[in-house]
Order: sequence, then structure tokens, then C-alpha cells
Amino acid sequence: MLARRELSEAQVRQRLARKGHEEDAIDAAVARLRAERAIDDERVAAAIARMETSIRRRGRLRVRRQIEHAGIAATTAKRAVDDVFGDIDPDAHLQASLNKRLRGRETITDPREFQRLYRYLVTQGFESDQAMRALKARSVK
Repeated sequence: MLARRELSEAQVRQRLARKGHEEDAIDAAVARLRAERAIDDERVAAAIARMETSIRRRGRLRVRRQIEHAGIAATTAKRAVDDVFGDIDPDAHLQASLNKRLRGRETITDPREFQRLYRYLVTQGFESDQAMRALKARSVK
């Protein structure tokens, strides 16, 4: 299970329970894996944060939500997000996400496209005022 990718403790528990293992066996396996450092929620949170920002170009809010969705505590998720976004220029990151969506075009001419892009950026975890500023800078009036 852990050979393919990092999993959080909650994900390991869930997968073992789905396969029909008893609760005592799951607890023993998780304790052993934690002792061997085969599972580490902080490491998993950092890996998710790096992947979501560098590959998927997602914003701070969405990255934190993805980490918490993996069953990792909110405080650990916040630390991982703060660490990753400490090295990233937020405006350049938003522009990279927007460029990916615009596929080489520089301007937005259609009001409906403006609205679609705004919804896209907000659902990707960027703050609404930051998304609005970036879109207004690229829109043709």
C-alpha cells in the first residue's frame, strides 16, 4: 500500500478496514508503521502541499482542504501549507494557474469567460479579491 505513495494514518486505517481487517490488527499495524516511520502525517502533509502547488497550481485554501481531506489534523495541515507557501510568490502562483487555464492567451474579452475564470480560481483555493485583481488586469473593456 505504501510502496506507491505516501498515505496518512487515517488513509491506512481506512484501507485496512475496507479490506476486512479487525480493529485490533489495524491498531497494531498502524503502531508498528508509525514506530518504523513508514507513516508520518507531517511528511504526507508536506508531500500533498508540494504536489498541489507545484503540479496542480492550486491556492492556499484548496491545498489545506486537500490535506485535511486526507485525514490529517488541521494544525498539521496549516503548518505544511505555511511552509510551502512561504517560498512562493502568491501573485506569480495565481498568474501561473491563470496562464494554464488561458492556454497562451493574454486577455479576457468575454464577460462570461471572466465569470468562469473567477469561479475557477476561487475553487482552486485562491482568495476572491486576489482572483478579481488578476482577472481585471487581463480583461479588455
